[in-house]
Amino acid sequence: MSNTKQILAMLKSKTEGDDETFFSIAIQVAAAEARKGHRRSAEEIRAEVDKARANKSFGASVAIPFAQPRGDLEGLLEMRQPRFRLKDVVLNERVVSRISYILRQQRKREWLREHGKTPSRRVLFVGPPGSGKTMSAEALAGELKLPLFVIRLETLITRFMGETAAKLRLVFDESAKHRGVYLFDEFDAVGGRRIATNDVAEMRRVLNSFLQFMEEDNATDSLIVCSTNHPSLLDRALLRRYDQVLEFDAPSSDQIKAIVQANLKPMKAPRIGWKKVIAAAQNLSQSEIVRATDDAVKTAILDERNSISTDDLLLRLRERTEMRTVFSETEYPD
Repeated sequence: MSNTKQILAMLKSKTEGDDETFFSIAIQVAAAEARKGHRRSAEEIRAEVDKARANKSFGASVAIPFAQPRGDLEGLLEMRQPRFRLKDVVLNERVVSRISYILRQQRKREWLREHGKTPSRRVLFVGPPGSGKTMSAEALAGELKLPLFVIRLETLITRFMGETAAKLRLVFDESAKHRGVYLFDEFDAVGGRRIATNDVAEMRRVLNSFLQFMEEDNATDSLIVCSTNHPSLLDRALLRRYDQVLEFDAPSSDQIKAIVQANLKPMKAPRIGWKKVIAAAQNLSQSEIVRATDDAVKTAILDERNSISTDDLLLRLRERTEMRTVFSETEYPD
């Protein structure tokens, strides 16, 4: 039988309308029964939880109704409805395989918990700008039918002593209450090395707090996704806190072609010179290639055409290359 603490927690969650917490505690009870050898009881509890979730249109992995954060969390968390699935992101096979493994654990998290294991939920995305990190975090949420919560660093990080750590506490408490994918983009702003020469005592305390919060149990198994373009800036102590570290690369030739093809709609592209297009797109990021293709499509629409030519794509890809050159090399006098 479950203990008094679990019963009280279930009653409280039901009173507050927090169905996911209610279901999570029920799964914990099932896991306890399984560990005692009461396999049949555990399976019956799990089956009833699955049935209840289905009746409420939650699905196997859906945790909460999508609702914008309120109170102290308003302005700190930005809730986004996921628009993408894994098939929408062009990634190399190695990264797709690793993400699929995370998804498999999350989808079968009740099974893992019955055997005293927890699913991977702390993930670090590393790679150059525009390589698909943020889109992949959104795809994780889309696959699991969960909301994506983006932590707004400009609101999180303040100059007042103790305030940033207190806001981090709010974020992690929320992740323990409401299941979702929580994204810390440009994470090096929080996770920078504690020995950095430009470091201050307050940011060391913030990082120490983050390391502590990462170690805490999370009954909802919310995913914490951190993303950075500068892994060399991260504190080494972070590495052992993550269940998975995924490295994103610049798109290969095959990926460049796939990215362009995926973004040509509603235009036709009967005779594209792919060798020229791929050569023009070399060294561009996935997001830059998407924007160049989108610009070519918009031009065709404005010209009242229903097809895209190789020259259309080459023009926009070269423009993107020029933009990158101007951004990285041009200096203007004060």
